[in-house]
Amino acid sequence: MTAAPFLILETGRPLASLRRYGRFPHWIRVAAGLDAQETEVVDVEHGAALPDARRYAGIVVTGSAAYVTDRAEWSERSARWLRAAVHDGSPVFGICYGHQLLAHALGGQVAYNPAGRESGTVELTLEPAAGADPLFSGLPARFPAHATHLQTVLKAPEGAAVLARSALDNCHAFRWGSQAWGVQFHPEFATHHMRGYIRARAQCIRQHGGCVRSIERGVSAAPLARQLLRRFVHQARRASGETFVKQR
Repeated sequence: MTAAPFLILETGRPLASLRRYGRFPHWIRVAAGLDAQETEVVDVEHGAALPDARRYAGIVVTGSAAYVTDRAEWSERSARWLRAAVHDGSPVFGICYGHQLLAHALGGQVAYNPAGRESGTVELTLEPAAGADPLFSGLPARFPAHATHLQTVLKAPEGAAVLARSALDNCHAFRWGSQAWGVQFHPEFATHHMRGYIRARAQCIRQHGGCVRSIERGVSAAPLARQLLRRFVHQARRASGETFVKQR
């Protein structure tokens, strides 16, 4: 049986210096182990219409340089659509901006992080709820992930399970219901992506008291964080009982 594809909601573009590696949907697709034929991309930031969520095995929402708190028309429209999709049972995985947008859509609170900018390869610490989570169970209590953000989820949506935190962010991951996840970190980033963001955000990092050289030197691979995208794909496929048949 040929299964439904995954939808990637594109909410922003990478830094100009990193666009030679493609756009966020490509980074996500590669990290998730998906072929091009297994995904569809909708560029909501530039006004693309939102499709029927029920056509897809799952939905991944990208990161963005935009701010959820700006309440841009495209962002608020996407939040309403996400809320309906989640309540309808669609599997959703939000990354960075997508994490914040999902939290906002479900009634959580998003704002600038009082702890300041978080950049680089950071150590995540799992919360007790992660032990029973379909994506996070079985992972070590602490593992590295790539992060670059100023805003954060200050308050998770009511009823959400907070799954991970870092030294600067108390809600690095959450699950709402059984099928919707948000992660503040970037599982799609490789080390060259992370270093590029550190260099581009160097002035802001310094303004927030960070040492750019130390942060860049501390960049390392984050395979367990990256693995979460594949776990999401597997979970969404299993939930629907479908197996994607690749065309030869």
